[in-house]
Formats: sequence, structure tokens, C-alpha cells
Amino acid sequence: EVQLQAYGGGLVQAGGSPRLRCAASGFTFGNEALGWFRQAPGKEREAVASIKISEGSTYYKDSVKGRFTISSANAKNTVYLHMNSLQPEDTAVYSCAAATYLYPPFGGFGSWGQGTQVTVSS
Repeated sequence: EVQLQAYGGGLVQAGGSPRLRCAASGFTFGNEALGWFRQAPGKEREAVASIKISEGSTYYKDSVKGRFTISSANAKNTVYLHMNSLQPEDTAVYSCAAATYLYPPFGGFGSWGQGTQVTVSS
């Protein structure tokens, strides 16, 4: 059974720099990819960042380039999203997802985990 769990959400002030963590289990990593998605109230879910585990290639939504960094731990079942200079527009439920093969930048995700709420106050 594939399981994905996001951690690290909470209330932060504008300009804050929290870090989210995703713990994945139930599969091995070869050509697999992990990604972060977010959904704000009244808006469609959107991709934020993705990483191809085997190569370390990363992809980002334009609005977070230079502010967010996705990375995997030495234990490949863990991925982080470091977020800098948060803005109120970043407020959303952030979820991690897994893909058996990544079609850059954000294609191929089929397994989803429960999200963690990130709220940015202004």
C-alpha cells in the first residue's frame, strides 16, 4: 500500500520560512518522482515543485522559483519543501504526491497523500 504523509504546516507570518516534509512508504524509488501540490480555498489544485529521485532533477511553478526548494533525503522515502519569503498568496493545503515516472515538469502523479495546512498571515 502506497502511503504519503505531509508534515510541517502551520501559521506563519509573511516572510517566514517553514519547511515541509513528506514521508512516503509502500514503494521503491528508481525512476519515481515525488512532488508537492497545493490548493487554496476557491482555487484549483496546482503543482508547486517536483523532483526525480534517481537524478535529482527539480521543477518549480514559476511563482515559487527562487523561493522554494524541493529536495530528497539520503533515505529516498523522504522529501522536503523549503519555503522562503512566504506571502499570503501561498496560503493553501500542501500535499505530496508520487509518480512511477515523471513527465516533466508535473506529469505522471497518481498517488496522493493527505495535506498539511499552511496559513500565511499578512
